[in-house]
Amino acid sequence: MGTLYGVSVGTGDTELITVKGVKILQRSPIIAFPAGVKGKVGIAQKIIQPWLQPEQTTLALNFPYVSDRLTLESAWEVAAKAVLDYLLQGQDVAFACEGDISFYSTFNHLARTIKQLQASVKIITIPGVCSPVAAAADLGIPLTVNQEKILIIPALYAVEDLETALASAEVIVLLKVSSVYQQVWQILKLHNLLAQSSVVVKASSQESKQYQDLTDYPDLELPYFSLLIVSRIMPT
Repeated sequence: MGTLYGVSVGTGDTELITVKGVKILQRSPIIAFPAGVKGKVGIAQKIIQPWLQPEQTTLALNFPYVSDRLTLESAWEVAAKAVLDYLLQGQDVAFACEGDISFYSTFNHLARTIKQLQASVKIITIPGVCSPVAAAADLGIPLTVNQEKILIIPALYAVEDLETALASAEVIVLLKVSSVYQQVWQILKLHNLLAQSSVVVKASSQESKQYQDLTDYPDLELPYFSLLIVSRIMPT
């Protein structure tokens, strides 16, 4: 039985992979990753390309960007069976995961589904750089300092969530903020927090963009991989 490795590959910069992660990627015969949208090269695949060897087999797995549970579970099962096929042949599989493997990762659904199909499969995960810390590095700021509490919201389905967050923590990170950015901007304006808020697009990648002090950016058109950081404590 082969081993399934979940390898965190960071958010875009090909050098933000741990030495351990690179070694596993280079020695695993099968390299799996989420397929890109509409036939394009996916983010994780793009990150790991410089580290792969010509003789390795690559396996693009389809994980649709939908919220329907039945559709997602069907996709996880198809992907799990494809990976399990190689594991049962005694081949190790390294799954390249954008960001960190334990931070809202698709890999967790894949690993759980494989375990349901074959409980004896050995799974090893390799940690890495997740989007909030990569975004803070792009901005050149600390994510938190001293005793500050941080609250991370994976997707803002109701703007009321932001009001609750602002009352609960000194630092708030909103992941995938693009669909509600205009509403969020209005709330931040109401709380006089625009100057202490920043947006990072595609953190650490060559396409990364940063917007610090959102006062003059009420109508930003943002791509899917954008996050917003709010710091309620004025820098000294």
